[in-house]
Amino acid sequence: MKVIYTFFSFMFCLLALQSYAQERYVDEVFSGVDTEQGIIYGGNTTVLPALLGADPTIRPLNMNLITPAGDSLEDRPVIVLLHTGNFLPAFLNGNIHGTIDDPYLNDLGNRLARMGYVVAVADYRAGWNPISTSQEVRTNTLINAAYRGVQDVNTLARFLRKTVAGGNPYGISGEKITVWGVGTGGYVAYGAATLDEYFDVVLPKFIGADINGDGTPDPFVIEPIHGDPFALKVGINPANGDTLCFPNHTEPGLSSEFQLCVNMGGALGDLTWLDETDPPMISFHVPTDPFAPYQDGIVIVPTTGDLVVAVDGSYNASEKANDIGVNDVFIDGARIDDDYTTAANANNDGNEGLFPFVRQDWDVTNDSIDNAVPVEASPWEFWDETTFSTAPFGQATIADAGDVCEGIPIEFCNWHLIQLRTNPDMSLTKAKSYQDSIVGYFAPRACLALDLPCADSYRDVATEEFLPNTIVEISPNPASNNLYIKSGDEEIIDISLIDMNGRVAVSVKNINDNSFSFDRTGMESGMYILQVRLTKGLVTKKVMFK
Repeated sequence: MKVIYTFFSFMFCLLALQSYAQERYVDEVFSGVDTEQGIIYGGNTTVLPALLGADPTIRPLNMNLITPAGDSLEDRPVIVLLHTGNFLPAFLNGNIHGTIDDPYLNDLGNRLARMGYVVAVADYRAGWNPISTSQEVRTNTLINAAYRGVQDVNTLARFLRKTVAGGNPYGISGEKITVWGVGTGGYVAYGAATLDEYFDVVLPKFIGADINGDGTPDPFVIEPIHGDPFALKVGINPANGDTLCFPNHTEPGLSSEFQLCVNMGGALGDLTWLDETDPPMISFHVPTDPFAPYQDGIVIVPTTGDLVVAVDGSYNASEKANDIGVNDVFIDGARIDDDYTTAANANNDGNEGLFPFVRQDWDVTNDSIDNAVPVEASPWEFWDETTFSTAPFGQATIADAGDVCEGIPIEFCNWHLIQLRTNPDMSLTKAKSYQDSIVGYFAPRACLALDLPCADSYRDVATEEFLPNTIVEISPNPASNNLYIKSGDEEIIDISLIDMNGRVAVSVKNINDNSFSFDRTGMESGMYILQVRLTKGLVTKKVMFK
């Protein structure tokens, strides 16, 4: 769709008219953002000290809040943005990323805020034992790490709604909250969107040894010990009295629900978690991701390659979401026909909401010859090569790209080369290109799923009632300059002018008045179809410009 000019009033200058064509939640309508750091949204027990032989301890749960600079709207949708990290601190997790300060994550958050969203870049608890020689220990501790992450994100959902009830200092809507996870955060986002009760995690693959000595294998997650998925119930380890889950924001009426789920990588713990009550899902995934299967497979420890647990990736989750109607909001009565949708549909086997980033062979070595690259994980990431090619205090690095940094301090690893293993042609330009695709694919679907004002741009006009064209008056017709539109007592929602080739020449949204005028300067002479969307339906009329 090509927008030539849009007008709020013929008194505006041409520059103002062009900027008016932008639409909140679709375009970057704000030039800057404000960030409030270190907001504590809750507190709960971390087991990270236990990995070093110490006792678990309670820790604050933090987030940074990014808002559009100068925005006065007080009912804004929220995106909870979750970082990657393999449930371990950065570097110990085999990755330079894993905090709420990750540059590429905040770059994405800033962009979404400039589109009009409030973005909560949220931390969540880490800690598991990936180096155990026992697969059962690895699986048990990883499942509990993911479970704690889900508890924290559900805690954040209630915190946000609590602020709305308490004066709404952040100017947000408690009814339009998206959970968006990147990498490991994708596992957490899927879990927060689909886990409805504790018994969802009592599955054969999540059951291990006999812990209590009664001769029966016990689940890895035990509600009286680890708490419920929403962190509403206390969890205490009877063996030592440690409190492993502290309830947060337990006031009646505070929901932990999300209205939209987005993942960039990651996977769903089990397909049985996904049912008709869950929110719509938008998934971005690289099919060659070595850490999170695209269809189904076993999660591996990134630093050792050891097996952990079987999960379902974005393809399987999206396929089921489409089969059970979870993603119908993107299809029924909708018309999304942009280039990003075309690109996604070329590889997603008809699974609406799924955008696979397929790259097989490409010229990694920059010598005009394609290289067969077996893996690529997170092409949307970027980092500073100089910073991560140099050890602290200017010391030279020891490890090259072939090492796994065994036997040497991790600060002497060449982390730039290590990161290139799964993102071999990393660049800021590449990362921004992927971000364009991610945001471009997300925007119209979020409009529909969250029922934002921009949703009307993507709803199929064929599903709306056509009203008699006498309801709308236009003058003059033919018109030389200004065109005036009146609708009597009916409110005009938006208008479009479509040329005889079917192209949208003018599109003006959110008019919300019973009269409107615009200057046709810049439009070619000829016949156009004027489409006026009213509160009760559509009116179409022919317009001639001299």
